[in-house]
Amino acid sequence: MDYIYLDNAATTKLHPKVIKKMNNMLSNNFGNPSSLHRLGINSEKEIKNARENIAQIIKVDPIDIIFTGSGTIANNIAIKGAINRLKKFGNKIITTQIEHKSVLEIFKYYETQGIDVIYLPVNKDGLIDIGYLKKELDDDTILVSIMAVNNETGVIQPLEKIGNLLNSYENLYFHVDGIQALGKIEVNIKKANIDLFSMSAHKIHGPKGIGSLYINKDIVIDKILHGSNQEKGFYPGTENTPGIVGFGEAIKHIPTNDELHKMKNLKLSFAKKIQNNITDVKINTPTNNLSAPHILNVSFSKVKGEVLVHSLENDNIFISTGSACSSKKDTTSHVIKAIGIPDKYKEGTLRFSLNKDITKRQLDYVFEKLQNNIKSLRKIMG
Repeated sequence: MDYIYLDNAATTKLHPKVIKKMNNMLSNNFGNPSSLHRLGINSEKEIKNARENIAQIIKVDPIDIIFTGSGTIANNIAIKGAINRLKKFGNKIITTQIEHKSVLEIFKYYETQGIDVIYLPVNKDGLIDIGYLKKELDDDTILVSIMAVNNETGVIQPLEKIGNLLNSYENLYFHVDGIQALGKIEVNIKKANIDLFSMSAHKIHGPKGIGSLYINKDIVIDKILHGSNQEKGFYPGTENTPGIVGFGEAIKHIPTNDELHKMKNLKLSFAKKIQNNITDVKINTPTNNLSAPHILNVSFSKVKGEVLVHSLENDNIFISTGSACSSKKDTTSHVIKAIGIPDKYKEGTLRFSLNKDITKRQLDYVFEKLQNNIKSLRKIMG
């Protein structure tokens, strides 16, 4: 069997049509979109088409979409731009304990600037308590940033409930890191009253180095970069045209509802097989409608996650741990800590992340090798 790639939450393989589209831009439509000649105008049209493709999927006006250099940059533009604009109205910002580092590190920075930062706790499933959020909200709150889908466990936050709660406050923006949600779950941006929504191409079989940000036309955020007026001045500089058109092409090939349903069923079946046949295991991803269809997080006792990753790699299976591992210090994932799993499981965490092409036969092979490797490693470790 060829290699089996189950690390799609980290990045995805380029779709063949994305490669073809990008090659055409690199070879033929290489003009600067700001140039007045035909090559420049062709590039500008391609950017316009990509913007419209993304806007159509998330059901917003194309004028509200800007392109950035990555999902991390989109988060920075959104959060810093919102805080800089609104800090005259208040001094409190709220996020969760399980956000991506590209959000948490920004909030940690603003702690050093004297801003009151609240990190909402989560329950064992990774969900925030709406009542706790309500208790923390006040007229001093200027920003709430909560991810749609957690990148480690796949848990889905109740965005519409959160958005409806925030909508009654003045001078308060709602930012959502939608990077793991795009193409995996439906997010109703308007219904959830989302002001800022971050996205990334390389999670949906598009290229690395390109992201995008929805900015509600009814709000104003400050620009944190300075230069020319590309992307309304929020991300100035000559556009990464091949990357942008690659993003615009990739989003045309996101999974259908039927494909997402199939992916979810495969994930649940795989989780059940692990639960029923391997001892000392804990499934960290909610196995119901509270989680996205592509992510399954599992912890095993008496074995280390990074060792399992490398042993499975020998079987041409590519997965990841739930944390960046280091032998020099405790690097248990902040997400795993936040959901409060028992200590005996923390070092043995794995994340399996699927795409629409994964088959039952492949997952059966992965399970067989997983089970064999765990038995061998546990025996070695005594």
